[in-house]
Amino acid sequence: MARHRPLNSVLIKPAGPDCNLDCTYCFYLEKSSLFHQTPVHRMSPEIQEELIRQVMQQSGDNISLAWQGGEPTLMGLDFYKRAIELEKKYGHNQMVGNGLQTNGLLLDKNWAAFLKEYDWLVGISLDGPEHIHNRYRFDKGQKGTHKRVEENAIMLQQEGVAANAMCCLTSYSVQFPDELYAYYKSLGYAFMQFIPIVETDKNDPAKAAPFSVSAEDYGKFLIRMFDLWMADFVDGVPTTSIRHFESVFHAYVGMEAPECTMMKECGPYVVVEHNGNVYSCDFFVEPKWKLGNIMHDRIINMLNTKTQQTFGAAKAVLPRECRQCSWLRNCYGGCTKDRIKDPEDHRKPRFCCSYKMFFKHADPTLKQMATQWKEQQAIQQVKQQTGGVYNAFDDFIGKHY
Repeated sequence: MARHRPLNSVLIKPAGPDCNLDCTYCFYLEKSSLFHQTPVHRMSPEIQEELIRQVMQQSGDNISLAWQGGEPTLMGLDFYKRAIELEKKYGHNQMVGNGLQTNGLLLDKNWAAFLKEYDWLVGISLDGPEHIHNRYRFDKGQKGTHKRVEENAIMLQQEGVAANAMCCLTSYSVQFPDELYAYYKSLGYAFMQFIPIVETDKNDPAKAAPFSVSAEDYGKFLIRMFDLWMADFVDGVPTTSIRHFESVFHAYVGMEAPECTMMKECGPYVVVEHNGNVYSCDFFVEPKWKLGNIMHDRIINMLNTKTQQTFGAAKAVLPRECRQCSWLRNCYGGCTKDRIKDPEDHRKPRFCCSYKMFFKHADPTLKQMATQWKEQQAIQQVKQQTGGVYNAFDDFIGKHY
C-alpha cells in the first residue's frame, strides 16, 4: 500500500511558460502550446487566493512555496506582496518558506527590500562569467544578458538578500569548474547549484542537443568541483555550499537526500501552473501527468493520486546494471528525465558513468566525513541530555539557507 504523502512543498508557475529571455537550452518555453487559448499567461487573483488557501490549510507545520517560471517576476511585485497577505490570512502558525527562482533581469532595490523583509530565498540564474553566461542566455533580441544579471546579483548581496547562484551546466560550461567556482565566490555567492542540461535535439530527435552535457564530462566536473569544495573547508566545516554534494552526504549518514534526483522515488511535490492545473513535476508538465486543477480538486488529494504514485514509482524502475550497482543507494539513478532526453541513452540513466566516477573518487572522504559527523552527533546528544536524538547535521555542514 502506497504511503500517504504530506503536503510539504509546492512549485508554482504564476506566469506559466512566459519569459523575457530566450535561452537556447530552455525546455519550458515550448509549454506555451499547452495553454494556447491566450498569448499571455498570468495567474488570476482568484486562483492565487485558492492556491494559497489550500496550501496553508492542507500543509503541516512547515511548508515551502517555490515561485518559478518561465519568469515569475513578470507578475510584478504587488502579486507577491498579496501572496504574503494571503499566507497570513490562511496560515495557522506554520513556518513558511518562500523561494523565488529568477533570471534576475527585473530585480531592483524595491524587489530586494521585499525579499529581505520576508526572508525569501532567491535562486538567480547566472551561468558564470560573460563568455559562459552569454553563450546560451539571450534576451528576446538575441543579446547577451550577463552584465544586467551580474549587476542585479551583486545588488542582492549588497542589500542582504539570501541568494543562491544557479548554473545550468552545458557542454561548454562543464569545461570550466575552476573558473565557475572562483567566479561565484568573487561575487559573494557561497551557495551554488549546478544543474546538468540534457535535451533532445529539435533538429534531429534521434540524438541529444549539442549543448547537452556528456556523462564523462559531467563526471570530471563533479570530481574537480568536489576537490575545490573540500579545499575550502575550515576546521572540518565547509565555507561554501554546493547542493549536490550536501545532498549526497545525507545518504552517508543515513538520511534521505533533500534533492529529489537522489531520492528512491519521485513525487514529493506538485507543480501548479498559472491556470490552476496541477502536474507531477516541472520536467513533466504534459497532459499525461496532469493531476487536476485547484479550482476543482484538493492539492493534498492530487499529491496522493494513483497517477502521482505511478509517476513517483517510475524512478525506481532501473536496469539490472543499476539495481546491482554498489552505488545505487547513493544516487538511485538520478533524475528520471535524464533517461529519456537522449534517444541514444536507450532509457538508461544518462549520468550513471558520471556518478560512478564521482563516488570512486569521493567515497573515502565522504565516509570519513560521515564518521566525524556521527561522532559529533553522539557528543551533542550527551551534552543536550534530552534523551532524544539531536540532529547535528546543520552544525556539521554550517548554516545554510
